[in-house]
Amino acid sequence: MEVQTIRQYKPRDKITQKMTRDGLIEINETKETEQRISRREQDADFSRPQEQPTGRNRQRMKPPEQTAAAQTPERTEPVQEATPQAAQDAAQLQGVPSAASPLPSAPELPHRQDTGAAERVMERVGAAHTRKSSKKAAQRAQREAAAKEKSSRLQFTEEELSTPELEKYVKKSNEAADRLDAARAAIPKEKKLVKERTFDEATGKGKTRLHFEEREKPPGFKEKHNPLSRPAQEAGVFVHNKIHSVEKDNSGVEGAHKSEELAECGAKYGARKVREGYRSHKLKPYREAAKAEKAAFKANVNFQYHKTLHDNPQLTSNPLSRFWQKQKIKKQYRDAAKKGGAAAAKGSAAAAKETAKKTEQAAAFVARHPAGIALTVAALLLFIMVSAGLSSCGAMFSGLMNGVLGTSYTSEDSDLVATESNYAAKENELQQRIDNIERDYPGYDEYRYDLDSIGHNPHELASYLTALLQSYTPQSAQAELDRVFNRQYELTLTEEVEIRYRTETSTDPETGETTSEEVPYEYYILNVTLKNHQIDSFVSEFLNAEQLEMYRVYLETSGNKPLIFGGGSPDTSASEDLSGVDFVNGTRPGNTAIVELAKQQVGNVGGRPYWSWYGFNSRVEWCACFVSWCYGQMGLSEPRFAACQSQGIPWFTSHGQWGARGYENIAPGDAIFFDWDLDGSADHVGLVIGTDGQRVYTVEGNSGDACKIKSYPLDYACIKGYGLMNWN
Repeated sequence: MEVQTIRQYKPRDKITQKMTRDGLIEINETKETEQRISRREQDADFSRPQEQPTGRNRQRMKPPEQTAAAQTPERTEPVQEATPQAAQDAAQLQGVPSAASPLPSAPELPHRQDTGAAERVMERVGAAHTRKSSKKAAQRAQREAAAKEKSSRLQFTEEELSTPELEKYVKKSNEAADRLDAARAAIPKEKKLVKERTFDEATGKGKTRLHFEEREKPPGFKEKHNPLSRPAQEAGVFVHNKIHSVEKDNSGVEGAHKSEELAECGAKYGARKVREGYRSHKLKPYREAAKAEKAAFKANVNFQYHKTLHDNPQLTSNPLSRFWQKQKIKKQYRDAAKKGGAAAAKGSAAAAKETAKKTEQAAAFVARHPAGIALTVAALLLFIMVSAGLSSCGAMFSGLMNGVLGTSYTSEDSDLVATESNYAAKENELQQRIDNIERDYPGYDEYRYDLDSIGHNPHELASYLTALLQSYTPQSAQAELDRVFNRQYELTLTEEVEIRYRTETSTDPETGETTSEEVPYEYYILNVTLKNHQIDSFVSEFLNAEQLEMYRVYLETSGNKPLIFGGGSPDTSASEDLSGVDFVNGTRPGNTAIVELAKQQVGNVGGRPYWSWYGFNSRVEWCACFVSWCYGQMGLSEPRFAACQSQGIPWFTSHGQWGARGYENIAPGDAIFFDWDLDGSADHVGLVIGTDGQRVYTVEGNSGDACKIKSYPLDYACIKGYGLMNWN
């Protein structure tokens, strides 16, 4: 009987292919094995070998012989003899070099599991935690530094604290400092989003991070504007005019109308007082802070004065020397406090001791020569009496004139204005150069800007040139202008190259296989940085001691010409009321939003929010800064000017947006320039609210050092002209 052999068949293995960094691999999902079949040369593997592979990886690490044996199907059919071509293909697939193989293949390396993934995740978590901690520490240090900088608290030594005579003044100084800290803490705060550029040492790349900084909120505030107020006002005027036209025929109607108008005036007056009370309430923390700062300054000076008297008892005998000593200490403390805060003010005690020493020497000289001093004083008094009897008025006038001339700018007004215009022109050229950076330096992938504001205090420049050159013209001061300009502004362009990666895809022309890989490339960045060092911060480098003292005097008195560069208005009268004003609109479109913004600033004193926004570190004549601030709040980068004649008017005239006095089609939001002394040079600037056909109404900064609403006849001689804004 013939025995028939039964063949056993097995299902075909499930084979898939996968592209990896090592090339194309073939995965047998049935037997859980994989084999590299890519023809390109394999990269070397520098990772650490695994000690105990488990699971599927154990199957991957089988020798090539076991892998080949595992892949052989269990069939009883005879195996045909392999052809040379088949041997070559098998050699290429298994990674074994063949004699007929055109390209050598790297020995097969087992696929390794990425065991560093967890380590990389932990490194990222640790780096994020470190960055967060560093950020918090930097913010805390910044807050502490800001608090330390603003503090006016004196630091007392153990000897001063243990002195009974100074205990009362130490206590008063500390109490005043506590009140000042409390007042500053009561000022409303706001968080500002600040951009900070940092460098990550781990990745070697720069990063831009945003964080919030807590700052004192500016005293300006916004009031809600009722959109129905203007239509209601127009309707009320219309109704009143209609009643006025017929009220003469009926005395009862006339009396009722007068009563109604009186009630309206009372309601408007009450509403105005409520708004003023609201503004006063909002500004109270700032007033309290200013008051506490003044009291702290007085307490600190009082302590320094009594400490000097304690260290030098001989000064208590002469009231005149005590008064002179106290004034000297007050001036030294004020100057030191401006420069370095409380620490520097504390250091002014050394200067006070030196002054006391000189006073002691003078007193000792008087004690050694009492008779000679008495005769000298008597002769001096006699001479003064005789001189006063002969020409008292002439002497007084002469002394007054000498004092005025000694603190005035010695150059002609035209030369002062022309020199200031030349310096402003250099600033405009710098701004144009920055605006054209991307045109002049093409080819960069990114431009990064870190720019300080461009601007200067004209009186600082004029005081410096007068102290150095005495009398000057634009030609004689040109070389000094170049030196000051190069010292004030520092523009740097720095090229930065970052290595970045992009994914590129390529297709093998022989096999048609598509591969993707990360390719490095160079990313070019141009960093543009502008630093503005105010003139007052470096004049001591260019002037000797005598010239520096003259510079301080000129700057303090503004050369007795505070309005020559557009210094504001000397008007000290109160702000005007717009109730009942019927504005007449022209054909040019205005901007009521900027007018409402400017009106909300009425009541501000000192102008700190505006000149500090412009970039000044100390107070300047801020009428132009106020107008520029209003335009900036509307999202405009131009016009931006800090001087009327040398910067503001040239901008409007160069853009064809200038209207002389008498221009009839003015609109809300236009700039109005004034020439108080009628010398042809603008002294002041404000914003136009509107006109009623007879007068022009304005909002002005630095009008008596405050923001006020004012009005002038349209033909007022001191109106130099209008800067016409284009709001389209």
